Amino acid sequence: MRWLVVFLCACTSPLAVRDGFIRDADGGAVILRGVNVSPSHKRAPFLDREVDYGFVRDALGMNSVRFLVEWQAIAPARGEIDQAYLDAVAAEVERATRAELYVIVDMHQDLFGGGFAGGNGAPRWACAEDRYLAFVPRAPWMLGYADENVIACFDAFWRDPALQDEYARAWAAVARTLVKNPRVVGFDPMNEPHWGAFELDAFEARVLPKLYARVIAAVRAQAPSWIAFVEPASSRNLGVATALPSFSEANVVYAPHLYDAGAEQGSGFSDDRRAALTANAVALAEEARARGLALWIGEYGGQPKHAGITAYMDAVYDALSPACIGAGYWALGKDDAYSIFDRDGVPKDTLLDAIVRPYPERVAGTPRSCAYDEATRTFTLETSGGAGETVISVPARVYPDGVTCEGCVVKNGRAHVPGSRTTIHIGAP
Repeated sequence: MRWLVVFLCACTSPLAVRDGFIRDADGGAVILRGVNVSPSHKRAPFLDREVDYGFVRDALGMNSVRFLVEWQAIAPARGEIDQAYLDAVAAEVERATRAELYVIVDMHQDLFGGGFAGGNGAPRWACAEDRYLAFVPRAPWMLGYADENVIACFDAFWRDPALQDEYARAWAAVARTLVKNPRVVGFDPMNEPHWGAFELDAFEARVLPKLYARVIAAVRAQAPSWIAFVEPASSRNLGVATALPSFSEANVVYAPHLYDAGAEQGSGFSDDRRAALTANAVALAEEARARGLALWIGEYGGQPKHAGITAYMDAVYDALSPACIGAGYWALGKDDAYSIFDRDGVPKDTLLDAIVRPYPERVAGTPRSCAYDEATRTFTLETSGGAGETVISVPARVYPDGVTCEGCVVKNGRAHVPGSRTTIHIGAP
């Protein structure tokens, strides 16, 4: 078996952050376009064993998943680790990577933890029981973040180094379990961190970085090459500029989320908000640049039942494309209103038509610009050129009759282009 392990590792070189991009061992820029898996991971049994990872690779043309895990599942009792859960996670992650997907592991939370109705993340033992009992759910669910009991639990977490050590210990167990899988490339320390009662700038500048440093150290003691995909406070979803400092650690990616506030409030998307969405994406890119980080959007998405879903997803992609930014759609699952499948497991065609499009999976050298013209189905990539080849995902949903591409070799839904080419056009026959 030893020769097989060596072969696999040679084919899946570790990724690292250099010069503003995630790069492979030959210096090529790797663009992670994928989906979040899975909303059902938020509730018991905290794992979806029915995910079709081949669908992600073949039908969506995507190359990665943001894989949700739960602290409450990892450590159901203080001081204990549920290795059976982590082994089950490892089996699902192995299925994903056999489909040629990269995996970013996300420690997810909403409303602090599972002790709050509608919440997920922290185990019940992580906060005082009377806080859970006093909580009154609100609609929509995110209004629960204003509840004094939720705020108190966050405050208790941010002020308790011992509790944060338990969190880091859970992360170390995740890394120890998954480190042997070479396509697990990174970790998102906490989904949408909330500041509780802290002053927001102080929280991002001084409190949140301490947790990140603790988690990064714990993870890299087990998985030294994993990339840290760090999020700003959840206030960034509302357009508030981040106060996160630069990071002394290597291999860090800035991983905010990109949503339209109006669409999130249930009113659908209007094209007159396209400019604001684009401006927000530009601001996110500048925040990453200012800190010397690569940029990856951990979540974007919309509800197909709402008006303007196609225009909404077009606006997101158009905002991300010029800088060739990777992103993860929220979410792959069954219904969750944002999910790609309905309750019967049937893909939502309107949504797929909006989110499936060509993109560069691997760029020789450094990407200069990406552009896609929906009317003509033409994708154009400008790059500095470099070692190896450029690989572009050309999904059959967009190109059912194949593609035209000078000098390309097209196989398995990907166009392979010599790295010496600095301008690449992909079109329909």
